[in-house]
Amino acid sequence: MINFLKNVSSCLIGVLFLLSTVQAQNFDALHELFKGSSVLNKHYYGFSLYDLDSNRFVYGNNEDKHFTPASNTKVFTLFASLKIIGDSIPGIEYIEKGDSLLFWGTGDPTFLHPILDSHRVYNFLKFSNKKLFYVPQQTAEPFYREGWSIEDYAYDYQPEIAVFPIYGNLVRFKALGKDIIASPKLFNHKLTIREKYARHFNIIRDFHSNAFELTNVNPSASYRSSKPFHWSDSLFVDLLSDTLSVNVRLLSNYSKPSDTKTLYSVPRNVVLREMMLPSDNFLAEHLTMVAAKIKYREFQTDSLRVEMQDKFYKLFTDSIQLRDGSGLSTYNKVTPRSMVELLLSVKEIFPDYNQLFNYFPAGGIDGTLKTAYALDQGVPFVWAKTGTIHAVYCQSGYLVTRTGRRYAFSFLNNNFIGSATPVRKEMVRIMTFIRQNY
Repeated sequence: MINFLKNVSSCLIGVLFLLSTVQAQNFDALHELFKGSSVLNKHYYGFSLYDLDSNRFVYGNNEDKHFTPASNTKVFTLFASLKIIGDSIPGIEYIEKGDSLLFWGTGDPTFLHPILDSHRVYNFLKFSNKKLFYVPQQTAEPFYREGWSIEDYAYDYQPEIAVFPIYGNLVRFKALGKDIIASPKLFNHKLTIREKYARHFNIIRDFHSNAFELTNVNPSASYRSSKPFHWSDSLFVDLLSDTLSVNVRLLSNYSKPSDTKTLYSVPRNVVLREMMLPSDNFLAEHLTMVAAKIKYREFQTDSLRVEMQDKFYKLFTDSIQLRDGSGLSTYNKVTPRSMVELLLSVKEIFPDYNQLFNYFPAGGIDGTLKTAYALDQGVPFVWAKTGTIHAVYCQSGYLVTRTGRRYAFSFLNNNFIGSATPVRKEMVRIMTFIRQNY
């Protein structure tokens, strides 16, 4: 019996040794793939791979170096939101005093949002039968975060940050014949035509105001465009009054009492998924504001970042630096290994993989990875957050191999010249190799 057990033990040791040898050879092959890449070795890249089934890091390449993560930063916003925000987004804080309704913003990005608005706040205000008073709030929050590009103020991926967003803080323009129609319609009165026509049609906004200028009078029939507007308390009141067809007054210098009520708007998870899949910067920044408001009763996103650092991120192997919630800031710095440790923290909240993967674009299926990957054996195998700004392309998420083995990974690329397309294709080639060989 003893000899039998010895023989079984020897066989098991042999099998384990063989498996570890095969695995080592596979990682050697992966290393050679990185080493021989004519695309990756022209720029600065890092990669970290963690085996979720054996609970260990299995491969790294510059995994301890710091990179600009771009929209991979949104995974930090996802984690903070899951930790702090309850089931639903607080839409407004309010109090009723006699025939008046006083209300305050919460940072909720869904109010009159073209995709997310539940109309709960809209209907509450519209049909309250009380005089409406919007109360501004003093805040140190800037309308742009540190490290954002001022030159991008005219693009819809960088709307301004506000305590009470409305319409996603965007004006949407479309051609109707030779005319341009704005939504919200209030902005139709802010359109002018440039005296000296340009060859190509465009709409340009003055940085300091909401004066929009048409470069000529010949828009194409299919013209559609969204432009950020310059948010202010007074503009918000004008937009809300126009939308509700109810007079909304601005009530300044009024201290918020402690017995305000909260009206909730949209399920948190719906907003988180919309932030993650199309990589919505506006939603990311305002979810950070919502979380800070819940935590401190004030918009203190800097304090929130410090607290998350002290409570969670200081436990990571490498230090990190965050300046926003969306990834537009070039001041953000993380390592691939820290991104993987963050992914492990998110996974602890969702032990069910289907729930976990629901928050990440699926390669070949949806979001920012819809066209990046082809399905393998008819199914997706990568679920990852992308990150793209000038000279930056990143992916961090989860991968399932053909054998059913599951991994968390982070693949960060910085400082390449030209288009991100060759970098993305090379990443797909390597991730597909892992899918097929592990």
